[in-house]
Amino acid sequence: MITEKLKGAMPLGRVAVGVIGILALLIVANKSIFYAEPGYVYHVRTITGQEKVVSDVGYQFFLFGRWNSWKRALTVQAVRGGSETLDYVEVENSETSAALPPQNIMFLDQVDANAQATVRFTIPTDQESFLHLAHEYRTPANLLRTALIPAFKETLQANASLMSAEEYYSGGRTEFNTEFENQMINGIYIVRREEISQKRVGEIKGSANVAMGTEQQDYGDDAKVIFVVRKMLDDTGVPRRKSQRFIDYGVTVVEARVTQMDPNQRFVERMQLKQKASADRAIAREQRVQEEEQRLLAIARGEREVAERQAEAKVDQIQRTTEAETEKQLAITKAQKLKEQAEIEKQTAEINLEKARVEAETRRTLADAEAYQKREILRADNALAQKLDAEIQIQKIWAEAFAQRKVPQYVFGGGSNGTPTGADTETKAFMQMLTLDAAKRLSYERDLNK
Repeated sequence: MITEKLKGAMPLGRVAVGVIGILALLIVANKSIFYAEPGYVYHVRTITGQEKVVSDVGYQFFLFGRWNSWKRALTVQAVRGGSETLDYVEVENSETSAALPPQNIMFLDQVDANAQATVRFTIPTDQESFLHLAHEYRTPANLLRTALIPAFKETLQANASLMSAEEYYSGGRTEFNTEFENQMINGIYIVRREEISQKRVGEIKGSANVAMGTEQQDYGDDAKVIFVVRKMLDDTGVPRRKSQRFIDYGVTVVEARVTQMDPNQRFVERMQLKQKASADRAIAREQRVQEEEQRLLAIARGEREVAERQAEAKVDQIQRTTEAETEKQLAITKAQKLKEQAEIEKQTAEINLEKARVEAETRRTLADAEAYQKREILRADNALAQKLDAEIQIQKIWAEAFAQRKVPQYVFGGGSNGTPTGADTETKAFMQMLTLDAAKRLSYERDLNK
């Protein structure tokens, strides 16, 4: 009976031992195992007093250890809707580390503005630097509250004191952002604010006495006071800085940006008036430029018309000159042609004259020769042949004339008184007389010389 009871109790004891073992394992796992999320660094303390730094992603085992998470990158922002409380800085998967309201800063020219900016920090992941940081600040909230947020506010305000609001809104935004990032990384400049008396460029005249017109008396001081911030330099000429303390713990600045700057309403109104004045000046300048362009356009048009007229006159002058030159050249060519023609004619005449002279000389020579020949012939036979030919011709003419005479059928006449009656003897005598007269006119003797 007892043996049977013992056999029934043994399975129950084994089950209880198994349950206790499982419970023990669950308790150990709950206290010794956790999952390391990406983007976080874990500070782990074991039951034996050892500290570890876990930066790997995945399940991690440490026997009865304690840990807290630190974001690899901590962000401090000044944005609309932000709060000064830091209750969520250690909440995993939170989007930001500290979201502050816009920070009120004061520019060099005493203009305040609400600035929105963002600075992103990274914490060290090596064993020594991270443990040094964790021992000093214990939690990310303390690091943000005592180191990062004060450095953010101080640097933003110190950066604003280097520049006036007008300089910022007149093209100095890039310089402002660059200097803010530079001071967040390398430290804040140690500066000195100085008042400088600067002489005015133009004289200031009073206008209370209307009777004086433009000849007003001087009033006021001719100098104005300006504020200048000078960076303090060390012996080597390098600007002195107040270092950022978080850098000593391996915390580095990844990026720093000033995203929005909202000045006070008075400055906005003043800038609006300045913009209106600038716009009015720009409009006046454009109108002046337009008037100047109109003036230049009128001058250009006049010059163009004058140039066109000059060009037309020049073209006409060139045309006339060309025509005159052409006429001149034609006249010269014609004169040269006439001259050359006259020269040719002269030479031709000289040649013809010479030719005529030669021909005349030839004819004279021939005539002399012929005359000489005839003279010698005549001298030789007393021109018997010529005389005979002349005599024959004379007799032939008279014979023909005698043969063709009109002879009346009846002739009345006769007697001793010698009245001509047209007889043959009378005709013969008449013909002999004409022959003698012709021979006399020919100047030759009918008798032959011996």
